[in-house]
Amino acid sequence: MIIGIPKEIKTLENRVAMTPAAVESLIRQGNDVLVEAGAGVGSGLADEEYTAAGAKMVSAQDAWGAEMVIKVKEPLESEFKYLREGLLLFTYLHLAAAEGLTKALLESGTTGIAYETIQSPDRTLPLLTPMSEVAGRMATQVGAHYLEKTQGGRGILLGGVPGVMPAEVLVLGGGVVGTNAARMAMGMGARVTILDLSHQRLQYLDDVFQGRITTMMSTEPNIRQMVQKADLVIGGVLLPGAKAPKLITRDMLSLMKEGSVIVDVAVDQGGCIETTKATTHDNPTYVIDGVVHYGVANMPGAVPRTSTFALVNQTTPYAMRLAAKGVAALKDDPGLALGLNTYQGTLTCPAVGEALGIDAVKPEDVI
Repeated sequence: MIIGIPKEIKTLENRVAMTPAAVESLIRQGNDVLVEAGAGVGSGLADEEYTAAGAKMVSAQDAWGAEMVIKVKEPLESEFKYLREGLLLFTYLHLAAAEGLTKALLESGTTGIAYETIQSPDRTLPLLTPMSEVAGRMATQVGAHYLEKTQGGRGILLGGVPGVMPAEVLVLGGGVVGTNAARMAMGMGARVTILDLSHQRLQYLDDVFQGRITTMMSTEPNIRQMVQKADLVIGGVLLPGAKAPKLITRDMLSLMKEGSVIVDVAVDQGGCIETTKATTHDNPTYVIDGVVHYGVANMPGAVPRTSTFALVNQTTPYAMRLAAKGVAALKDDPGLALGLNTYQGTLTCPAVGEALGIDAVKPEDVI
């Protein structure tokens, strides 16, 4: 198969979809790999490294002209012209919050396989997990930064100092993002509370953190109570493929402290805070009702070297299976089949269909 690796064009997105080592593995399998010149520079990977691995350095148009295109982030509007029937696109898509992209994929007949909806046999999300780990850890770092007075925050040191109370950190969701955010916040000395819907998950977190964080059921009264105390709120709620539920509503902002900070990691899926909107690394925050909002939709792009290697570790085995068999590989792996979001003009992710009001079928109905 001919495989294309375009350069990411999202604002300050420095990740790349494949490392030279991964490219070499694909080539040894018998594939031809076309890498857009400069695609890996942001992650510290030079064109010469890709050439040494056997790749051919090409233009964006040529990379997109491949049979299978592997990316990190969803295509932007300027890339819609490359979408076409017969193209297999393997990347993060987050279609529940991207109606324009969804329609472009459907109208073009592109087969879109989304990293974020592929599942392992244990129902975990293997291609979302590494970036959720990065984003969760970053969320605490980012929140600590924007709590500084010079950044518009309350002027609080997350961990406090002897004789002075540390910050109160509220984490919405006890999944991969929430767990990693809580681990970082606790390590920095903050007082941490995690809210989740699953009592079993809260039991697990209480055990893992040995009672050093507070766990609460995620109910509206509990959220209202805790936002009043919080200096930093981290949103880490995920419903695979679907829009995130709005757990903090606009009216709740009036309960929050002046200069408190919200970091909504769920922004890719529409955000779990009603006032969240997607921002970029070069203009990351805005203020509503005195509360600083951080909504960068590609947080791991700020640490591209770490993020690229963490992501490629997980995506390469799937890419090799797709390269060997194409869409037929989905028949052998029900978890991989769940990654199919669009196929020959049909929406194949019911959660996206529900979010956008578009008719959808299950992947097994078309492959």
